[in-house]
Amino acid sequence: RFPGWPGVITHGPRDRPRIALTFEGRGDPGLARAALTRIERAGARVTVLAVGSWLEAHPELARRILDGGHEIGNHTEHHRDLAALAERDEHSAYEEIAACARRLRRLTGSIGTWFRPSPGPGATAPVRRLAARAGYPHVLGYDVESRDHAATGVPAVLRKVTGELRHGSVVGLSLARPVTVAALPLLLTEIDRRGLRAVTATELLS
Repeated sequence: RFPGWPGVITHGPRDRPRIALTFEGRGDPGLARAALTRIERAGARVTVLAVGSWLEAHPELARRILDGGHEIGNHTEHHRDLAALAERDEHSAYEEIAACARRLRRLTGSIGTWFRPSPGPGATAPVRRLAARAGYPHVLGYDVESRDHAATGVPAVLRKVTGELRHGSVVGLSLARPVTVAALPLLLTEIDRRGLRAVTATELLS
């Protein structure tokens, strides 16, 4: 869908003042809604890579994401270790991608543009092949990892992200971590102060 770009995309063009904030979609739906509200107040748009079982439990969140001007993609059905699974059972690994794709289509009318394997952004050759078979020619990685899963507080998230952020960056975050939700207003203010615009991954590459 993006000719000339590699199978695993970790960043966008470096000559434009745009970045993409990408979020793992799972966990507390209340935190996810709070995060989306804070993002929208800042006029930003983001990409949510949703776990299928999370959407099964909270199907209204798919429409909530899209109605906010964001985009939604595939982060597998159950958030299993996809690379390890693909080595043992390629059919089951494919179904982790395909089941989430089917769920996205039922909820939104589309499988979404982006796939990101679980648990992290990298993709082995077998996983890339299975993703392409499921309809995702590109895997969405990132070049800035927030490490919000291990952060002890808001300052740690801000230091990690703002210290590595540059034109074209794709940032990996989570919708369901309290520290991330708390950090968002300050992070979005800093993004704006630097003259950067937070857009969806598709907009970043377009």
